[in-house]
Amino acid sequence: MSYPNGIIGAQGKQPLVSFGVISDVQYADIPDGRSFLGVPRYYRHSLLVLQRAVQSWNKQKLPFAINFGDIVDGLCPKVQSLTATQKIVNEFNAFDGSVYHMIGNHCLYNLPRDKLLPLLNITGCDSRAYYDFSPIPEFRFVVLDGYDVSAVGWPENHPSAVQAMKFLKEKNPNSNKNSPNGLVGTDRRFLMFNGAVGKEQMEWLDYTLNNATKLHQKVVICCHLPLDPSASSPESLLWNYDEVMEVVHRYNCVKACLAGHAHTGGYSVDSRGVHHRVLEAALECPPGTSAFGRVDLFHDSLSLIGMDRMDSQEMVFN
Repeated sequence: MSYPNGIIGAQGKQPLVSFGVISDVQYADIPDGRSFLGVPRYYRHSLLVLQRAVQSWNKQKLPFAINFGDIVDGLCPKVQSLTATQKIVNEFNAFDGSVYHMIGNHCLYNLPRDKLLPLLNITGCDSRAYYDFSPIPEFRFVVLDGYDVSAVGWPENHPSAVQAMKFLKEKNPNSNKNSPNGLVGTDRRFLMFNGAVGKEQMEWLDYTLNNATKLHQKVVICCHLPLDPSASSPESLLWNYDEVMEVVHRYNCVKACLAGHAHTGGYSVDSRGVHHRVLEAALECPPGTSAFGRVDLFHDSLSLIGMDRMDSQEMVFN
């Protein structure tokens, strides 16, 4: 199958399909600031990064793009949450192809799920935000909802929020549940701005990977939260990344796991040969710089061609 874009990949051959990627736009109409760790953040400029990404993807005639979550920042004034989210969605809608979104913690600080998911065209039942799609027969993309069990985004008395708060109380002794003080190693992930994949979603993942195996499909997993400690700071990991990867490793179909959330980017290959790539954040691009990319899919590899502050990465399958 060839695409009208005529893209020739890094290996000098035409990919099966190519698509755009961007993560952590975290737009807000507020002055520049800094993260908890003092890293500069450019809240208004991130809109320009997204515009450049969409222009680039349109120029390359890409059929689809994936947004890895956190489109609006938690510091966005609450009265502006809806208009700011709509503004960013409109920028994505300027892309000529399909856009697949996933939710992040910052999205959920701004809007409850029942308002957010329709804006992002995510149609999961019971306000769940996991789904899968196959742009070409040979590949399937599995989008996880990393805030399925979470202290943010659900009403306070919702079972997912109650379960999350109970879990955090057990795992994090700090009064501020976003503080990793005293937590060691990967236990530093037990923070309120992270979340977990719930039981039903885990069963769905198992079923979906089993189905993909039967159809001889290769799978790319996408999640706002990283799934491998070697690709990310421990503070950014999915609470139950180990349980998710235990399901993933039952099958040989998963070739790569792509994520956002950690902002600085990262890459690893796990013990079973699955590639993990965490994408650099659009939010942390100083004026005049960008971070987005194009991914070329081949039978035997996945190639990320990063723009500017997003590193390129060649991922050859086992």
